[in-house]
Amino acid sequence: MGAIPTVPRGTRVVDPILAGSEPAIRVLAMPADTNPTGDIFGGWIMAQMDLAGGVLASRRARGRVVTVAMNAFEFLQPVFVGDLVSCYGHVVRVGRTSLTLQLVAYAQRAGDPGQVVKVTEATVTFVAVDEQRRPRPVPPP
Repeated sequence: MGAIPTVPRGTRVVDPILAGSEPAIRVLAMPADTNPTGDIFGGWIMAQMDLAGGVLASRRARGRVVTVAMNAFEFLQPVFVGDLVSCYGHVVRVGRTSLTLQLVAYAQRAGDPGQVVKVTEATVTFVAVDEQRRPRPVPPP
């Protein structure tokens, strides 16, 4: 596996996954989010991606959603303390009660704010639920 390229300073990010995507959340990686070796814990990144997907899925489902599967998750680059992590996504499939989203996260490096790298990609499935937390139909767009 070759090195994953970074985005050169001043270059506009053009990523096929971002086509049609919208920003969901932006968060700063903090020291409390590290694993025992001092790197940002993968579970923290997964949680941020889950939050981002939930924002987009609930908007499309027009109500409450729950995560039912993290179908694919790929960590491409590490995230470091002080990095600004931005999560984007879009709906790739709508079923009767479920939505599958393609999500991507980029980190703006704290030590070099002009450097932005793709750090994570994921495919996550949510189910729309009613007030009793039972599956409900996803309304048409």
